[in-house]
Amino acid sequence: MLLPLNTAKIRAEHLDQPALVYVRQSTFMQVRLNTGSTARQYDMRQRALDLGWAPEQVVIIDQDQGCSGASAVGREGFQYLIAEVGLGRAGAVFSLEASRLARSSSDWYHLIEICALTDTLVVDEEGVYDPGQYNDRLLLGIKGTMSEAELHWLRTRLVGGKLDKAQKGQLRFRPPTGLVYDATGQLVLDPDEQVQQAVQLVFDLFDELGSALAVVKHFAEQRLLFPTRFWGGVRAGELVWRPLNHGRVLFILHNPAYAGTYVYGQTKTRTQVLPGETPPLKSRTRPVKREEWPVVLHDAHSGYITWDQFLRNQQRLDDNRTFRHEERRGAVREGPALLQGIVLCGLCGRRMTVRYLDDGLTPCYECNQYHKKRGGKTCQSIRGDGIDAAVARIFLEAMQPAQLEVSMAALEQVEARALQIDRQWQLRLERVQYEADLARRRFMAVEPENRLVARSLERDWNEKLAEVQRLEQAYTAWPQPTARLTSPEEQQRILALAQDLPTIWQAETSTHADRKHLLRFLIKDVTLTQQETTFHIGLRWQTEAVTELEIARPSRRTAPAVLDRIRELAPTHTDEQIALRLNQEGLTTGKKLPFTKSRVQWVRYTYHIPLGPSMRPDAYPDGQRADGRYSARAAAELLNVDVSTITAWAKSGRLDGIQAKLHTPWWVKLTPEIIAELRQPAWPRSSSQMAE
Repeated sequence: MLLPLNTAKIRAEHLDQPALVYVRQSTFMQVRLNTGSTARQYDMRQRALDLGWAPEQVVIIDQDQGCSGASAVGREGFQYLIAEVGLGRAGAVFSLEASRLARSSSDWYHLIEICALTDTLVVDEEGVYDPGQYNDRLLLGIKGTMSEAELHWLRTRLVGGKLDKAQKGQLRFRPPTGLVYDATGQLVLDPDEQVQQAVQLVFDLFDELGSALAVVKHFAEQRLLFPTRFWGGVRAGELVWRPLNHGRVLFILHNPAYAGTYVYGQTKTRTQVLPGETPPLKSRTRPVKREEWPVVLHDAHSGYITWDQFLRNQQRLDDNRTFRHEERRGAVREGPALLQGIVLCGLCGRRMTVRYLDDGLTPCYECNQYHKKRGGKTCQSIRGDGIDAAVARIFLEAMQPAQLEVSMAALEQVEARALQIDRQWQLRLERVQYEADLARRRFMAVEPENRLVARSLERDWNEKLAEVQRLEQAYTAWPQPTARLTSPEEQQRILALAQDLPTIWQAETSTHADRKHLLRFLIKDVTLTQQETTFHIGLRWQTEAVTELEIARPSRRTAPAVLDRIRELAPTHTDEQIALRLNQEGLTTGKKLPFTKSRVQWVRYTYHIPLGPSMRPDAYPDGQRADGRYSARAAAELLNVDVSTITAWAKSGRLDGIQAKLHTPWWVKLTPEIIAELRQPAWPRSSSQMAE
């Protein structure tokens, strides 16, 4: 109830100004449920009338319903009240208590300061206060401080209660798809078998393929869907099936609830000041490191995987990250470089990158991080085909003792995966058939006279039947599990083939990614060191055992036969022509690369092989080279014909002519006999020339 107030502080000038009644509840739930508190705040209007204000002078400010009083940001009603008081257009501010106006001391003292300057009273259910008087101002300050402290106590109680329930595993969160709360409040596996199979398939595929994106691709290739069960709202408990995406797979793999572990405190929320944005104060949620989770209760409920498998998945996901790739192996790629992601530099210890030579197939392992980041020198650049072959040989030798077990496990995995995918199809068909039967029962239960309802139910029944037919046709067109499973004869053939692992390794059906996956199961990393005549290779196995070997560095020297051929062609051919002839004859450089003009130039420079006469006419002012050949222009003057005639004779073979390449000058060979045969009579002179 409202207490009688001392009205001595209310003067006529106060009654001439409006009385501002401020009404606020912190949340919309409080507005809806705490109706008594709301009514008491609106009753402050009657208190203003009782104190002498006219009805038209009483203004209700209730725009901040559902807004917290912890800050003035976003509270339009409170900001309007401050503006009116600051402009001297308020006689008094009415509020049920100080906490309704502000729970922040800075906002509260700001209001008191403005009220004191404008001679505005503050009225609550206990009294009338004049902020201009010291005692009243002191009392209002204490009330504001207690209001802020009350907010702290309330928050501490709530957080403490949540933490206490979390430590017992009783604080409930929205369960991820595949887990539900039963009637007793315990978290259990979803009773829908199709949901369980879909979730389990995600973990099995990731364990096999090693990449979240590969899981998404597999679901898309098999035309499988993934469930989502709604939580809360009008659709609570409803199940929908959608295509699986990459973000959903990552959420599943990172969620410890699937390992049967109850975790509280995986994220932290911090308030940040963002100038230029509205509002400037925003909350940002950041993940907490697994080692810093405050509450972790293992085996708190049923799960799909073990905690050890969850940790292995986290390590694999971290290895697959492209952020700071030099610290991680990365996901397996499709390129032919066998050691991609697991090769280290033996000089500086950094992770080496991969590039491919001009053919796009030969890998080259480079340690160039120091060069990229600080402009330093590249540590090593090693051609990788020989390295890959040596590592593959060691790997295959190590696999021989376990080949039978590996082959049997692979065979069982193929069959289990086929059955698992077929089970998903069967459950999907079972679900749509149930929905069609349900639609039929609804249609049969309606009274025939109610035709409006009957037509709608019949249309729904037809749609369900069409969905059943469509899905059955898709399942029929899909390869059946019996076709995918191996027969006894095929099993024997696979087992026999599995005994010869090198054959499988080299088979065309084995992709580069398959080989890399197998390699990573046993080998943790490979360290390469380039020495003067050899490559030192250090293999660190997953057991931390180390195997070291050395292979000879491939010779990069040009073969003697190739050098002899270049010496033979150099006197009469250009570098470009030499490269063309060498490639036609199947000759390569010391690096087994095809010849180009620049490579021929480098070989001649290295082995001091001079080139023959130049093909440029301006190099010979008299028009004749050392080998006796004439330029086309010099030959034309000698034979008294046009340059185009010399070109035509050279193209037709009438003259022995050569040119560096198409559309370049011709050089022809002339002998006294050819000159006598082809020389034309001198052209007649003009009359002016004869006069001279």
